[in-house]
Amino acid sequence: MNSNQLSKRLEIVASFIHPAKTFADIGSDHAYLPCYAVKKGIVTRAVAGEVVEGPFQSAKRQVVSEGLSAYIDVRKGSGLAVLETGEVECITIAGMGGPLISSILKAGADKLRGVKKLVLQPNIAAHSVRTWLDSNGWVIEDEAILEEDGQVYEVISSVLGTGKKLTEKERYFGPHLMNSQNEAFRLKWQRELTQIDQVLAQLSGAKDSEGAARKKQEMIQKRQWIKDVMSNENTERS
Repeated sequence: MNSNQLSKRLEIVASFIHPAKTFADIGSDHAYLPCYAVKKGIVTRAVAGEVVEGPFQSAKRQVVSEGLSAYIDVRKGSGLAVLETGEVECITIAGMGGPLISSILKAGADKLRGVKKLVLQPNIAAHSVRTWLDSNGWVIEDEAILEEDGQVYEVISSVLGTGKKLTEKERYFGPHLMNSQNEAFRLKWQRELTQIDQVLAQLSGAKDSEGAARKKQEMIQKRQWIKDVMSNENTERS
């Protein structure tokens, strides 16, 4: 991967930035996404934020080597602390766990004033991101799910506004993804079913306790949700 050829997941993140013309990539690593977005004309200006010294220096070198220093500002800092309020129209956060993405947004809530779009790619626990968005005035306008190098990734595009509150199932599966299931969606949830069955098998041999019983009930409910959603999709296809 480089700034001319992104990974499939980052290509989708980039495609969701439009129509914003300024954006900040938080946890930018080598700043490939900002460089790509500027060179493709998706945006006119970008901020690359990185909290770790090594990736921060890599991002700075990448931007300089591309001759893009006039268009991309590389900054070191934690989360949204690298931004000024109202500085960008869109924020992207990719390649982190869902709870971490949610905590970054919560901690930097004051920096979200003026931001019109959030494009988020959680590696795990996407439901926690959807829950944060739904609870803080953001509407999920689109989603994507894809498989790359054996991993399944979800990308969530959201805009500031009002809309119908998500159901628990929509937070879990994704309101757009569960209604337009693709191969990656089915792969993700078939894998999840397998993991749940393994957990239930372990719990069946565990000592009875309130915690074990609660965990078992939670797994059973999630298992039924997955079967219901997959069954609805299969019925629609038949």
